[in-house]
Amino acid sequence: MPGVTEERLFTLSDGSGDRMMGRLDTPEGGGSGPLVVLIHGLMGCDHSAYIWESARFHLARGRRVLRLNLRGAGPAAKYAQRFYFAGCWPDIVDVLEAMMPDAPEGFFIAGFSLGGSVLLNSLPKLPDHLNVRAAATVSVPLDPMQAAAELKKRHNFIYQFTFVHSMKAAYRARGFMRPEISANLDRARTIMDVDNAATAPLHGYPDAATYYEATAGKYMIPKIRVPLLLVHSEDDPWIPPEPYLALRDDLPSNVELALTRRGGHVGYHGTHGAEAWHDLRIDAFLQDLA
Repeated sequence: MPGVTEERLFTLSDGSGDRMMGRLDTPEGGGSGPLVVLIHGLMGCDHSAYIWESARFHLARGRRVLRLNLRGAGPAAKYAQRFYFAGCWPDIVDVLEAMMPDAPEGFFIAGFSLGGSVLLNSLPKLPDHLNVRAAATVSVPLDPMQAAAELKKRHNFIYQFTFVHSMKAAYRARGFMRPEISANLDRARTIMDVDNAATAPLHGYPDAATYYEATAGKYMIPKIRVPLLLVHSEDDPWIPPEPYLALRDDLPSNVELALTRRGGHVGYHGTHGAEAWHDLRIDAFLQDLA
């Protein structure tokens, strides 16, 4: 990564003793403009390929980047006993509060997949003094129940198997696993099973369906006031486009929708070293705001 990278730790205000970790990348020359905060997706982290690629993209344009690990994710697992979920917006508030001295021109936040769900749940609740200038999401499940149903289909077997295996391992590594949760995890075969077994009860929801409904991004969008770009592809194998198609005809004035026919799931990757299309689209959005 060109420039300078430093690890930052963030103490969370919920009394758990947990901390989050991110990597602050600064380009040569110091950088300018809003601090770009990148939030990874389910079972991702600060060095996931799409996060790494986007960080390099923004650094090349003179922007500083915070590659944020959600609570308990990747290399930040050692700092936390609890685990992130779509509604963990207080964690985002704590991180932005801590980063304010590094963001005199405010923040621009981009969330990918589940990280985009975290972002959409956070934006209506962020205090004005944090100066979030704008935000963008890429491949976000606006209707989590639809996405969970899509992942059960045969063509997604490998993806679902991989996610379930990783999620089980992540939950088992936590220090608060109750016997009944562990037993239910043993029987889990789908992401929805894992969310029923662990995600929902550990975060105060009676079941996965209630958790999905409470954190569905489609309900958050009308409450968001900052400029927002939504990037999604109709051929995403995991996330159906219907919620985006329904939104298209009634977009709030502060929301832009970039809905493409092709791109897959966070799959707008360039060929032969070309820059990813979603990064280019986000860059155009940022330049329009400026």
